[in-house]
Amino acid sequence: MNFLSAFFRTRKVPRQIYNRAAVLGLMSGLASAFAAMTASNTDAADEAQAAQGPPFNIPIFVSSRADVCYDSGDIAAIKRMTALEQDKINSRGGVSGRPIKVTLFDDARDEKKTIENLRTALLEPTTLAMIGMPGSTRAKIAFEALSNEIKNSQIPFLSDISVNKIFAAFPTVYTTRASQDDDSIPVMAKFTRHLGFERPAFFGLRDVIGSVAIGDGLKSQLGDGGLVADLRVAATENKINTNDISAAVAEMKTKQPDLLYLIIGGDNVPAVMKELVDAKTTPALFIGGRIDTLPADITNSYPNAIYSLAWDNPPEVYNNRLKRLISPASAPSWIFEGQKIPAASGWADGKCKPHPETNVVDPFNSANMRAITVGSQYADMVGIIASTARTPDRSTDITRLRAQILKALSTTYQAGRGSFKSAFGNWSFVAHSRTAARDPFIIILPQGLGRTQLAPFQFVRSKDGTLRQMETLYVDVDLIKAYRVDENQKTFFAEFYLSMRDNDGASIDKIEFANAYLEAQSGGGRQILTEVIHPGGKSAAYPESMKIYKVSGRFLFDPELVNYPFDTQRFSIDIQPKSGETPFIIQPPPLDLRDKTVIADGWEPKGQYVGYDQNIVPIVDAYTHEPSVVPFYRTSFVWVMQRQTTDYLLRVAVPLGFILFVAYLSVFIPRHHFEAIVTIQVTALLSSVALYLSLPKLDSDTATLSDRGFVFAYMILSIIIGISILRVSPIVGASKGRERAYQMLHVAAIPALVAAAAYYGYQMSFATG
Repeated sequence: MNFLSAFFRTRKVPRQIYNRAAVLGLMSGLASAFAAMTASNTDAADEAQAAQGPPFNIPIFVSSRADVCYDSGDIAAIKRMTALEQDKINSRGGVSGRPIKVTLFDDARDEKKTIENLRTALLEPTTLAMIGMPGSTRAKIAFEALSNEIKNSQIPFLSDISVNKIFAAFPTVYTTRASQDDDSIPVMAKFTRHLGFERPAFFGLRDVIGSVAIGDGLKSQLGDGGLVADLRVAATENKINTNDISAAVAEMKTKQPDLLYLIIGGDNVPAVMKELVDAKTTPALFIGGRIDTLPADITNSYPNAIYSLAWDNPPEVYNNRLKRLISPASAPSWIFEGQKIPAASGWADGKCKPHPETNVVDPFNSANMRAITVGSQYADMVGIIASTARTPDRSTDITRLRAQILKALSTTYQAGRGSFKSAFGNWSFVAHSRTAARDPFIIILPQGLGRTQLAPFQFVRSKDGTLRQMETLYVDVDLIKAYRVDENQKTFFAEFYLSMRDNDGASIDKIEFANAYLEAQSGGGRQILTEVIHPGGKSAAYPESMKIYKVSGRFLFDPELVNYPFDTQRFSIDIQPKSGETPFIIQPPPLDLRDKTVIADGWEPKGQYVGYDQNIVPIVDAYTHEPSVVPFYRTSFVWVMQRQTTDYLLRVAVPLGFILFVAYLSVFIPRHHFEAIVTIQVTALLSSVALYLSLPKLDSDTATLSDRGFVFAYMILSIIIGISILRVSPIVGASKGRERAYQMLHVAAIPALVAAAAYYGYQMSFATG
């Protein structure tokens, strides 16, 4: 303090400025103290220098609708998630030091607009690559109109086209869809033969490219005489004439198929199903759209099974990677579907009905999750473009960068050799077809069940390109107890019942608990104990169709401790095939039918779900240097639990509160007892340090909320001590004005700041992960 006094006296600084500087310094200290409490943790790693200069453009082609009452949310999700990906890429250096710029081109389902948008993108000299364009019919027209421009531009195009023939002649065009010729149609034909259908029939649209391609493909795959009927009709504004439906149903009644492929657009399927029921001709159906979009009264009244193909998630299962992105606290910002479309004609004629005011959109419902999936796919394509465009010498020659992208798509991310791992999944492309390597799920709505699920068998692409059969295991995991959670070891103990349907070959011996703790010190092996409760077959106590096991063991989890002790963690039981030669996929029961009672020591169950992920095992032949990947499905039965904080509050928060309170009371002691004041305050500071050191240490790479709370307490106590010193200093605290300012800081500002921090902690106690 003598040094400071001499410093200011030497420069003849006015005492008013000296006073203000001291007060401002204290206020800055108070602001820093609160920032220490509320600041979020950031990655300590240095980010690359942000991209600078003129941007590379990435146009994205979308198609909005005005013929429905409410928006599906796809375009809103695409817009937001591609923008987030753009910002992330630019903050990490962009492409060769230059930023990228994502621009959406909406054709509103107008063919002329589709051509115009594509031409604009092709003529833009800074277009690095292009993404999207759903709608095979509009894509075909645009490609025919701009054939030479597409070929000459050499611009990579990660399209959303579902029919291979449209872009087969354009080597720079890929698609995020699977191949109809190599995936959809072969799976549908294989399904037909495997279930023993002998009289399949096809009913499609003759003017819709996708429908025509499937009809022709099935006819070719099933051979001569494979289809007992092949009907193609016209549609006006996606609607089939009533007379055409009646004629088709009459033809089916005559031919009596045992399986009918309905590739006529989802809006037409209910009318056809109703007429089939009225005509008492009800073969099994394989529809081209999603079963869950059909009216429940129609599907419930249909007396046969309904099948379809799905490309996103199995029923009752979430994409694990997407699910982890969305916490309940941030869920409202992830709602995309359900927005009113004012331009829809149904609002004028009364066909559209407003949602009830009490209607709350669930961000995790199937429609909204589908929108998030679509948005994440487009964002992934932006990520692929940025990752593949980088050259070792950071070249900004756009022609060279485009060539680099095309080379990587055909080599680095070639199916069977490597993949791009993203928020959605693993992306790779089939070399000869330039389609995404994706296996469809066969979905079934059994008659009378009321819910869709995976069919008992699936087909996946083998290493040699052929289809091989994969079993569906109908499995439920009922967690009984979770205990001995150890954040430092990242483990917990669990007891649960595992039940599975007693299909041929179904057994727990095929299952590997992927996150079971591996004890290397005791000779290896996973710490799992399995007890057979019911082996299947006839029983007076258990269902004959079920196998039931009791499993106990130690499992790994990945704690996120930034909000400790008000944190929420995910505890999971991960299941995957034990052998790559006998793959399977899990179908869980509906969530509302699963047991929600869980005993968890020190934790409060908040929810549960089932997630899946398609992981890969990367392999490189050390002799030939040939890379390859082996994919497999992993299913996670997840329980979301919040830590109980009573013990922490009693042992930590309450004592720390008393320490701060005692230190605060000391400011009311008369100033001539300065030694007593400082003694109390310093003792409070040391007590808070001792309390922190006595706590169990968490092995965390980030500062927890508890850590930040103690740092805040240290800073508050240090500021209290500093103000006390300033108040008795003859240099700083001589005038009454300054004394009143310091007294205000002591008496009012300090408790206000502590109250704000306490409220922040209280709010964090309601946050869930």
